[in-house]
Amino acid sequence: MSCKVVKYLLSSPESPSSPLSPPDLRLLISRLDAHSLRIKSTVQSYLLSHNADFSSLFSHCSDVVSKSEHLSDDVVALLNLISDQPIEADVGGIVREIVEKRREVREKREILEFVGVVLELDRKFGVVKDDLENGRIVEAAEGLRELKKALGVKGNGDADVAVAALEFIIGECFTHIQELLLRFIENAVRFEQEDNAVHVKLRGTMNGTDGLELYTVLKAMDVADILNYGLAKIADLFTKYVITPVVSCKATPSFIEEINLDSEQIPEAVLKMVLIVDPKGNEVDGEIMYSNIVQVVKFINIFLCFHNVSWMHCFGRLTWPRMSDLIISNFLSKVVPDDASKLAEFQETRKLTVAFESNLKELMFISPSDVKDEKLSKFADNVEVHFAARKKVQILAKARNMLLQSNFSLPQDYIPRFSGSSREGIAEDFSNHVVLLFSSEKCVVSEAAKQLMELVHHTLKDVCLLPPKVGLEFYHTARNALVLYEAVIPVKLERQLDSINQAAVLIHNDCLYLSQEILGLAFEYRTYFPSSVKEHAVFIDLGPRFHLMAEEVLQRQIHLVIYNLKQAIDGADGFQNTHQIKQFESAKFCIDQVAFIVEKVHIIWEPLLLPSVYEKSMTMILEFVFSRIVKEILLLDDMAAEETLQLQRLIQLLFEHLSSLLESLLVVHQRGKSQEALKDKDYFILSIRKLRKLAELLDMPLKSITAAWESGELAECNLTLPEKRRKIIKEIKEKKTSTFNGQ
Repeated sequence: MSCKVVKYLLSSPESPSSPLSPPDLRLLISRLDAHSLRIKSTVQSYLLSHNADFSSLFSHCSDVVSKSEHLSDDVVALLNLISDQPIEADVGGIVREIVEKRREVREKREILEFVGVVLELDRKFGVVKDDLENGRIVEAAEGLRELKKALGVKGNGDADVAVAALEFIIGECFTHIQELLLRFIENAVRFEQEDNAVHVKLRGTMNGTDGLELYTVLKAMDVADILNYGLAKIADLFTKYVITPVVSCKATPSFIEEINLDSEQIPEAVLKMVLIVDPKGNEVDGEIMYSNIVQVVKFINIFLCFHNVSWMHCFGRLTWPRMSDLIISNFLSKVVPDDASKLAEFQETRKLTVAFESNLKELMFISPSDVKDEKLSKFADNVEVHFAARKKVQILAKARNMLLQSNFSLPQDYIPRFSGSSREGIAEDFSNHVVLLFSSEKCVVSEAAKQLMELVHHTLKDVCLLPPKVGLEFYHTARNALVLYEAVIPVKLERQLDSINQAAVLIHNDCLYLSQEILGLAFEYRTYFPSSVKEHAVFIDLGPRFHLMAEEVLQRQIHLVIYNLKQAIDGADGFQNTHQIKQFESAKFCIDQVAFIVEKVHIIWEPLLLPSVYEKSMTMILEFVFSRIVKEILLLDDMAAEETLQLQRLIQLLFEHLSSLLESLLVVHQRGKSQEALKDKDYFILSIRKLRKLAELLDMPLKSITAAWESGELAECNLTLPEKRRKIIKEIKEKKTSTFNGQ
């Protein structure tokens, strides 16, 4: 904008943004002054020409200000007047008085209305009492129901605080009527246990009124909304004394209507039950049972509910849950087939069950539309599921009993027979000698493992023939039966697993046998399983579990043996000072103890374990024994000449004790080996050569020891560590020196 003003005031063609010279500035100032004078002149001319208008405007403004001052004075005067005479207090008092009068009028109107209601209720209550005294119990019940509605009283005694007194009176009346009606019902329906009969009096006496009909009493109970409560005890007694014997087929019902002349001609209906002795024992005939129950329900419908649909349905609601449970437990669950081939035969029972429920629906004993009442039909429709569940319980119970009753012991003559025979000879007349599926080796298993596997095979064969749903349940049952071994046996034989005995070895063999048999199940049966079962059938997860369990049991036994051997060797006190008689006898006793432990393990293990497992386990134990003795001898310092001789005797004694065991173990080791592998018998236990060579070194000249060292003979005997070789030479050298000095 400033650029435009400068351009307007200056006529120079130069750019407005260029710097102004002093002459230009002076010219600019003079022109601004000229313009300012022109603007002032224009404004002055305008004011002079409109002087009248401006005068009128200023006069009007002055009048407005004057009037506002007068109005302010009037307001101040009014406020002063009000403050001198407080009228608002009088107005407030008048308003409060009006409110209080209106409240009093409303309360009086409500009291008048309440008095009217009380008078009306009192009149109706008088009518109820009159009806009750004159035997009009239905009208009395209807009047009582109206009173309850008017007061808001429920049958359970809920109260409205505003009319507590009236409610108490009505409640007392309600209780009185309820007791009268219930007493009448109890007298009308009697159960004679001695005669096995139910007597229903169709007419009776109540509160001095004769000839009162049972139908009228039931109607009054329905009107008073206590029918459920009134029939509950009757329904319970019917279930106990009528339905239960009929369901178990211990009684056949028959009903008659007769007049009892000895009781003032009071008509009554009698349901008699004839006790029968079933030649089949506890077997229930479904057709007869259903027919008898329908007879009982018809009797109830005719003589107790009088063909009233709502009463019949009420009685059914009170009776059907227990009745259906009795039928299922006493009949349907017992006729579920034990064999899959008999599932088709159950269809006849299913038809009888469906027809039975249809009859009850026609009698309105159960609801035609509520599927919850179709308990029997649902049970019959799911017979395959019940069959599977029943078989599952039976199979698992059988497996559990087999495992719990098994003693994991062998015949007393088994070990002697084994010692004089070969494994193959024993296998011919010992049924528990089995061949592993994925190995050519044989071992002894417990009777429990063998029977368990037979049970699993039988169950899986059924899976191939059964419908998919049942087959899948049987498959899971077979798996669970196998898992039972894993759950039961270690707990049952916990003490045996903590000691060296046959039971622990049998458990190891069982687990090996089961692991390989389980891995073979998929190959044997999977092809024949239903397609839906194939999707879920898995056995490969169980096999490794049993194999691991077998290894754990074996390692536990080996650790126990090694622990006992360690304790025995520790008793030798490092084989020190064996040249002394006492120390030598102590060391000799320890060698005898070691030999005894090893021989005991040999006697227990060799007849039972797989040859390869036996060889591996015994080799591990002997390796521990020999290496430990070598270590103890190599740790000795300053051996005397007599001491070396005694150590040789101890080593020789150990080999004499174990000679027969080593020979039998060597036979096992050499089976299937080449001639080259049989040249050196001591190679299968590394520390044997070491111990034999150590015994030789104890009595070898120094020159021979040095030659053996330099030729590598010591290294071949696993004496490879330099410090060990030096120690041996040092000990032998000292021994020779002491011997020469002694001579």
